[in-house]
Amino acid sequence: MPGQTSLLRRWPILVVVLLLLIGAGVWADWRRAAPPDALAKATFVGRQSCVECHQAEHDDWLGSHHDRAMELATDEAVLGDFTDAVYERRGVTTRFFRDGDRYMVNTEGPDGENHDYEIKYTFGLTPLQQYMVEFPDGRVQVLRVSWDTLKKEWFYVYPPDVTDERLPPDDPLHWTGVAQNWNTTCAECHSTNLQKNYDLATDTYHTTYDEIDVSCEECHGPGSLHIELAGRNSLFWDRTHGYGLAKLKSLDSEPQIQTCAKCHSRRLEVHAGFRPGPNFMNHYEPTPLYEGLYHADGQIQDEVYVYGSFLQSKMHAKNVRCTDCHNPHSLKLKFDGNALCAQCHVPAQYDTPAHHHHKSDTPGASCVECHMPETIYMVVDPRRDHSIRIPRPDLSVELGTPNACNKCHTEPFENAQWAADAVEKWYGPTRRDDPHWAHAMAAGRAGQPEGEELLKAVYDRETTPAIVKATAVELMTQYNGLQAEVVRQRALKDFDPLVRLSGVRASNPEGVAGMVETFAPMLTDPVRSVRIEAARRLAPLPDDAFTSQQFIDRKAGLEEYRQEQNLHIERAAAHNNLAELARAQGDLTTAAKEYRIAMRLEPYLAGPRRYLAEVLSNTGGDPADIQRLYTEETPLLERDTKLAPTNASLWYELGRSRVVTGDYSGATDAFYQACELAPNEYRFRLMMSLALERLYQTTGDPRRFDEAVASLRKLEALNRESPDAKGILQRMIQARRAIEAATREQPDRGQPSRDQPTDDRDDTAEQAPTDEQPPPATDAPSQTTDATPDAEADR
Repeated sequence: MPGQTSLLRRWPILVVVLLLLIGAGVWADWRRAAPPDALAKATFVGRQSCVECHQAEHDDWLGSHHDRAMELATDEAVLGDFTDAVYERRGVTTRFFRDGDRYMVNTEGPDGENHDYEIKYTFGLTPLQQYMVEFPDGRVQVLRVSWDTLKKEWFYVYPPDVTDERLPPDDPLHWTGVAQNWNTTCAECHSTNLQKNYDLATDTYHTTYDEIDVSCEECHGPGSLHIELAGRNSLFWDRTHGYGLAKLKSLDSEPQIQTCAKCHSRRLEVHAGFRPGPNFMNHYEPTPLYEGLYHADGQIQDEVYVYGSFLQSKMHAKNVRCTDCHNPHSLKLKFDGNALCAQCHVPAQYDTPAHHHHKSDTPGASCVECHMPETIYMVVDPRRDHSIRIPRPDLSVELGTPNACNKCHTEPFENAQWAADAVEKWYGPTRRDDPHWAHAMAAGRAGQPEGEELLKAVYDRETTPAIVKATAVELMTQYNGLQAEVVRQRALKDFDPLVRLSGVRASNPEGVAGMVETFAPMLTDPVRSVRIEAARRLAPLPDDAFTSQQFIDRKAGLEEYRQEQNLHIERAAAHNNLAELARAQGDLTTAAKEYRIAMRLEPYLAGPRRYLAEVLSNTGGDPADIQRLYTEETPLLERDTKLAPTNASLWYELGRSRVVTGDYSGATDAFYQACELAPNEYRFRLMMSLALERLYQTTGDPRRFDEAVASLRKLEALNRESPDAKGILQRMIQARRAIEAATREQPDRGQPSRDQPTDDRDDTAEQAPTDEQPPPATDAPSQTTDATPDAEADR
């Protein structure tokens, strides 16, 4: 039939047309894309929007540590005993009780008197739960008396360095002090989309959050775009933004690890608005393996959380990520016991006495007990070290670091040497991670001469983790040799931004041209943390030192630095930093203003008074005010050196403060401590020598002369090209001649007393030392006595 034949002939054409139409539709559907900035502009929609499609994930999340991170104090949330329970410690009585539906506490307040406070929020789930009180100015403070959820009893969460003292109400560590302030210290990691909203003018907080706990969007990012894309009825997700959330399941582990690092790391926020993904160091500066935070071999010491230790691990190097071990929603381990590690490590090779040399089903046969030992924080909270390292009791013998073996084996004869002998018997004299970088870290921290070569070897090794390299670079600041300089220069070009950041911190080029050559290229680094540090280092340089583009780049970097400080404007440290920036650029009026704000916010803090005194000295301030500031500063530094006796910089600053107040003997003692702790720090040794010089001039004690000569020999050894040591020695020889002549002329009077200067100048006329305009000082003895040791050290 002609009609049917014609239809059959057209059928292939119709199919082709239909396929073309379908293809065009599919192509048009694929081509449809959200605007390029759609993901950046996405907003928070709340977890109820997520539950509609992700019920199973939501069910896993319910009851988790993220779900229970922070809650209103309700009958369902509160775990502690509020039936008139009493807890007493160091003369302070705390009583927990109910007032109708409200949970209440009666305890010591900021005025030293007991008051009734309503418990507004709970913090955490297990092994402890903490409780929070809201004050009228918007501050939310966390009580130190907490509930042990395992023992079912109240206990006191003491600071790690103040374990057995009563904290007075004006102490920043008191529960009403800044250290226990939720708004600035805790809130960001316990709630979703937290906005601190601090008002400096009124010293009040107006803190808000989208959800009280750690909910879906805190980890996946704001969900509005995802909701929009899911509702399109499209065949595809968006070709630009994918499914409209952070891609945490990519082949690269870094997006996920850096997302978790926001809260599971020891870090400093440098830019607001972090969104999940591989963007961590554009918003945060992670802390390297600093002394006091980590042991010399990288094991956790202070409360550093997980990120810094995990970066050291071979797991991180092999692209392992958090969710390989943890359920991302319940946060529970994916498998019990050694089965967790058996996902990758063959049980027949590792889960056997032939490997661990312990009876099966005992703690010694547990992978985590040997490779992830626990350290207890907050009195009752054991946390595992995520560097997942080989136990090294031999390093305990050599360096005093802890080891997994002696966590369990605690009998008197079971010491570190005993454990090291056992390990050597089982596995032989060498370890897979030899030579261990712990030796370099220990030498560098102590400033030992061999540290420079050891640290360079650590940096040069290809398998050294980036965070270890970064730490080695910063320890190189104690060394001035060629190897240290090579490491610093290479660090500036390192692939890892953490190493580049440490390179900028550690480099100390000579002269303006050297500074510009070294740091100007870092102003355009792709990572904000690096740019900020480079701009800060270049801040003191004159504008005409830069090309027009470098000037623009520095200006942009300094603006990023100011933005960073404004994130922390409720803390004195931020105002100190803004003041230092103003001083570096010659704006002493702004510097003085910022120092005064710092003193107002945290009057107990050492530093702002001393720095303000220096500024006032340069601007014609009242000498009485300047002297008062130094007098107030000295006991604060004395307190801090007791709290942190191994901090060389604190001893140095204490010595400087004592110099200005005329206590040269006390200054010498402080500088001695600084030099012992940091023997390669030139300025510490210079100040020690100058203080001894002044002490000899004022006492005539020949023992001080001998001490000064010994110190000058060490000073010259640190920098043989500097004229300082010879100049000071020449002045001291002249002073000795004057003292001997005076003694011969007046033999009945003997040596000059401490209170009797050996020259005619009026010591009370001494000006406070400054960094901007130090008094002139040369090798000529006649000019020596007009400069304080502090001012000459600044020169």
